[in-house]
Amino acid sequence: MLRTHQELDLTDQLSVRRFFQAERPEAVIMAAAAVGGIYANMSQPARHIRDNLLIQGNVIDAAYQSGAGKLVFLGSSCIYPKLSPQPIKEEYLLTGPLEPTNEGYAIAKIAGVKMCQAYRREYGFNAISLMPTNLYGPGDNFDLQNSHVLPALIRRFHEAKVRGEDSVTVWGTGTPRREFLHVDDLADAVLHLLQIYDAEPIVNVGWGQDVTIRELAEIVLAAVGHNARLIFDSTMPDGTPRKLLDVSRLTNLGWQPRIALKTGIERTYAWFKEHAAELRSGT
Repeated sequence: MLRTHQELDLTDQLSVRRFFQAERPEAVIMAAAAVGGIYANMSQPARHIRDNLLIQGNVIDAAYQSGAGKLVFLGSSCIYPKLSPQPIKEEYLLTGPLEPTNEGYAIAKIAGVKMCQAYRREYGFNAISLMPTNLYGPGDNFDLQNSHVLPALIRRFHEAKVRGEDSVTVWGTGTPRREFLHVDDLADAVLHLLQIYDAEPIVNVGWGQDVTIRELAEIVLAAVGHNARLIFDSTMPDGTPRKLLDVSRLTNLGWQPRIALKTGIERTYAWFKEHAAELRSGT
């Protein structure tokens, strides 16, 4: 029942309703979204709030109207306040101002969470909301302008190696801390919670450990096999200082991640090298 964006535009309410009425899925995993890194969020704030509100509203309502037995909504760790206490517990949602660089995206995702909770309360719709940390892995977006930090570093360092450059520049100071989860671990967590979790409170999905951007860059550089010098451009934004999720609720539900960051980055770089030509051509 999967459809590509070309086959089904989730911002088109009528198309979404027709799809759900025809297919009538038993369960829905709501992972589709307009996403991007700091540059994309800063340069396209209208797109990130508009498209995500449309996508979420259309899919959640159509899933309920078509009789789906359950919906899993994937939010994001960026829904939490910029200066949340660390690690971030689920109850910190809406307790402070958001990070300005991704405010539009975060507000849309918060609206998705609240819509799921509202449909549960008013209609008894079994919708649960999971908040993943930063994700990475095969099939990621490696575009240098619109991707997140980890895939952008993989591509930038790979191309620097190919060109023989002796230094590479990374946005920001290198001091912010970020948590990363391999996409295969997320998929495993989603299936686990799809089967065993049926409550309103949101659930963080992460590793429970983080690294600085400098440490991340060093791991990526080693995986790429390049000896270039790292230069950090402090004139560019850092984003949120730290964003580490408290995953005790998830752990108590019987799930833990398995793919360590170094191993996951090495696997992702291997995939990138295999597909580098088609990524450059945009196919």
